[in-house]
Amino acid sequence: MSRSGDSASTTDGHDASRPSAGGPLAHRVPDLGALELLLAVARLGSLGGAARELGITQPAASSRIRSMERQLGVALVDRSPRGSRLTDAGALVTDWARRIVEAAEAFDAGAQALRDRRDSRLRVAASMTIAEYLLPGWLLALRAQRPDTAVSLLAGNSAAVAERLLSDEADLGFVEGLSVPAGLDSAVIAHDRLIVVAAPRHPWARRRRPLAPQELATTPLILREKGSGTRQVLDAALGGLARPLIELSSTTAVKAAAVSGAGPAVLSELAVGEELSMRRLVPVPVEGIALTRDLRAVWPTGHRPTGPARDLLSLTRG
Repeated sequence: MSRSGDSASTTDGHDASRPSAGGPLAHRVPDLGALELLLAVARLGSLGGAARELGITQPAASSRIRSMERQLGVALVDRSPRGSRLTDAGALVTDWARRIVEAAEAFDAGAQALRDRRDSRLRVAASMTIAEYLLPGWLLALRAQRPDTAVSLLAGNSAAVAERLLSDEADLGFVEGLSVPAGLDSAVIAHDRLIVVAAPRHPWARRRRPLAPQELATTPLILREKGSGTRQVLDAALGGLARPLIELSSTTAVKAAAVSGAGPAVLSELAVGEELSMRRLVPVPVEGIALTRDLRAVWPTGHRPTGPARDLLSLTRG
């Protein structure tokens, strides 16, 4: 290779004074790995030492330097038995390379900070039954995996969950209706069944025959509000004929009203296990209608969950 100050040719015979053809910047600027190699050569005074520091072979390092010289059109390194030193052009390019590498390190640090910020929080929106009876266990499991992740839970009906996700106020949602709200992708995570329940002193608690759909439709019931997954399933089963005695916005409130004897209610069997086992509520059989539903995780279309949201989704399928 030529000595310092003579950059007309390189040891492999090419004309280093002729720059590469113009084109996109990425074709004319060496990659970060090549620039880091050049900085290591400048610091250590040895191509072999630079190769060892970067974990590559010396032939690979030599090839990378030659490729960079061809790309830039100047000789960068002058090798001799005493070691490797930069040409005048190489010294100048090294100064520029140092700024590029430092900028890249700052870029990487900033990107990592953004990832850390994203991964340090998780915003979950869930419909009431899932929020009250399934999410606590999932979130405890997530805390064991990600103890530094702060989780916020927004509970509401299925329509409210969709609104939160579409307005970027939540990272992952859970709904329990019959269909997936528009603008969302989904995955079924569990199945659920609605049951009719009544207080032990209610006449239905002593029935011998199952309720017919018509009787259920004509009896005032304690119901969740319109827009909830529970109400959506019941309305679909009864053709929209369900009659509300009281409409309440939480599963706990519906359950409390039913336990008080105010009237029969339709609730997820997930929500009434304790009340049934302690005989505070009694299941009332119904024939002729399906009261089953899928429980789904949902997220904005085309934005598959990442980070803590991905981990929580995985836990729901465990």
